[in-house]
Amino acid sequence: SGVEKGKTWFEVDAAAETLGMTTAKHWITGTRLNLERALKIGDELGGHIVAGHADGIAVIVKRDDLPDMARFELRTTRELARFVAAKGSVTLDGVSLTVNMVDDVVFSVLIIPHTLHVTTLGGWREGGEVNIEVDLMARYAARLAEMK
Repeated sequence: SGVEKGKTWFEVDAAAETLGMTTAKHWITGTRLNLERALKIGDELGGHIVAGHADGIAVIVKRDDLPDMARFELRTTRELARFVAAKGSVTLDGVSLTVNMVDDVVFSVLIIPHTLHVTTLGGWREGGEVNIEVDLMARYAARLAEMK
């Protein structure tokens, strides 16, 4: 990594699977990404557990700009939708969020102004694709249920 004109940059390799199942296939030089440092052993856990492994793509169906926040409706695949639950968590483009509503394969999230300002979510538009990571605990619970 290095610094150029006050900007931090880095380079990554993306495997074929990543390119096939995420929005990485659309990235170009200058694409903005949400990055967060990994949790270290001993750190306080004050939010959702995020592994940083995108499971697929969700499509932005609708954006409602409200007086003090934005509401997004997103559609994902049936395979991933089974892991999305109201009041549960979902990670979209690397940002861990609480799910507001679920209706079959469509779900919604509410985004506060701070998150809209400091992440790429403020630039989301209807029809856009975002990376989705489903709740890790939901995935484990589903696997345990399958094993019975």
